This record gives sequence, C-alpha cells and structure tokens, in this order.
Amino acid sequence: MTGLVIAVDAMGGDYGPRLVVSACVKSLVQYPELHLVLVGDAPNIESILAQTPQANHARISIKHASESISMAENPAYALRHKLDSSMRIALQMVRDQQVHACVSAGNTGALMALAKHVLNTLPYIDRPAIMTALPTLTGETHLLDLGANVDVSAQQLVQFAVMGSAAVQSRGLIRPRVALLNVGREAIKGNQQVKLAAAELEAMPQINYVGYVEGDGVFRGDADVVVCDGFVGNVLLKSSEGLAQLITARTKQCLGRGVRAWLLAWLAAPLLKVLRSEIAPERYNGACLLGVDGIVVKSHGNASEEAFQAAISVAYTAAKEGLAQRLQERLQAFSQV
Repeated sequence: MTGLVIAVDAMGGDYGPRLVVSACVKSLVQYPELHLVLVGDAPNIESILAQTPQANHARISIKHASESISMAENPAYALRHKLDSSMRIALQMVRDQQVHACVSAGNTGALMALAKHVLNTLPYIDRPAIMTALPTLTGETHLLDLGANVDVSAQQLVQFAVMGSAAVQSRGLIRPRVALLNVGREAIKGNQQVKLAAAELEAMPQINYVGYVEGDGVFRGDADVVVCDGFVGNVLLKSSEGLAQLITARTKQCLGRGVRAWLLAWLAAPLLKVLRSEIAPERYNGACLLGVDGIVVKSHGNASEEAFQAAISVAYTAAKEGLAQRLQERLQAFSQV
C-alpha cells in the first residue's frame, strides 16, 4: 500500500461506524494520496461500505477487531482485558509501522493508557498530553493538556511546555511564545504547581516563556502555546465550543423574521459564513496525543461527520510534517541541555 496510510478506530465515538465510514469516504476525496484502514467489526463495516457507492474501495481496507471499548469503560480494565479492541489494534498498527498515524473518537482515558502501553512514551516525558489548536484574534494558539491528565505536577507542566513548543516549532514557528494558563498575570497568582513550573520555565533559555496568560488572553492570541492541567484545559475547550454555538444561534435569533429580517440576513450572509468557518468547533476537532512514539489523534466522542473529517485532516498533516520524528529529535536535544 503506497501513499500516506492512517488507521481509523471505526468503533469509537458516540455514533458508531456509520458516521466514521462516511467521514472517511469524504476524506479520501479531500486527500488523493490518502489510504485508510478501518479497524473494527468487519461485517458491520463491510455492510456500511456496500451501501456507500461513492466509496473508493481501492484506498480503503478493513482490519477486523472482535472487541470495542465503550465510552464508559474503565481504562485499566480496557488495558488488561480488551486485547482485541479496535482502539488497541489501530495503535499496534502505528507501532508496527503498518500505518503512519491513527485516529479515534473513543474513550480518552483508554486511548491514553493504551497509547502509553503500546507505543511507549518518548524520552524525558512522564505522561502524554493532548494538544489542539484554538482560533484567536491573530490566528490560532495551541492548548495542552485537554483532559489526558487531570492532576499534574509542576514537572509535568514543564514537560507539556517543552512538547507544545517542539510541536509548534515543527509547523514553522521558530520561537513560539509559551505561557502558563493562570488566574492572573502577576507572579503571586496561581497554585503551587503553576508557580514552580513558571520558575523552571523562566530558567530554560531554549523555551520562549512569556509568563502567565488568563483565559481571555488565550483568545486574544497572547501566546502560541498555552499550558495547563487537563481538568482546566478540557473545561476551557468545551466552554469555548459552547460559546461559539451560542454566538451562531443568537445571531440567527437576532435577525428575526419578515422581509426586513430576510434582507438583513441576505446582506450579512457572506460575513456570517466567514465568521462561522473561523470559529466553528467542527473545524478545530482533532487533538494530537503528544509524548508517545507515534502519531495518535483524538476526536471528540460526539463529533459530527464534518468534525471527524477534521480529525483525519489533523492526523494527515501531522504525518506529512513528520511530527513524531521531529518531536523526538527536539525532546532529545532538550534532555541533553
């Protein structure tokens, strides 16, 4: 199989393989050199593909998995007992270099536990972290962690900063601005972990640490990489997505009904289309699990078809850019300083 190959956990997420298969078929149209391996219940996937005449079967293959991991599954149980799960097999294909990346909308805790077990963590890293891009007034920023680690130490926050900086550097930013998310910009603000992490980052010349950033500063674009624990990061991410949906819904409500409202809506349509495309949560779905030896992308469990396509795009771009190798090289350089 030539080209760029991505394994997709077809059984993960809230909506099952039908949505995943449809998103995969559309992704193949978007990326002509892409090949996809759908991992999961083969008879089910084959049945869905048979009902999808536009599918390019030459660039889709199926890898059977007899088990799946539910969203409520205990990660430790999934690690020990779900040895033939679609998530595990997709990760094993990354480990065995049969594919360049994998994508899953499944259980976040199970994905992190299995990725650590199957792929191993990179040197210098204790725990992987989930990172995604968010829109800002000046472009975009990258936020981590998004839920893989609810409780973290100061040292782990520093590791997240190193990984985030290295990952963004691989996308062309030579000296990305790195900040710690905090309840204020003053040095006296924050908990002990954040203060200790700040002191260590300030002493690291290889990191362009710019200090603390508050929640509003994230969306102003005050930093290129924003670091926090997974609890705070997940709340911030979900809040921003809810706000984007609120803005869209209230804009439609404010336009009202009638001829005058129709005219206003017609005049505003181009602007609203641009606004929605820039802030739509679907566009930013797909977060990289940094810190494991391979490219793993986590999609929202309740992702729409469009959003799951975006997650595949994240994996495609990361693989094309050689994110895993570049991250490993930069982390090795950091550990030698």
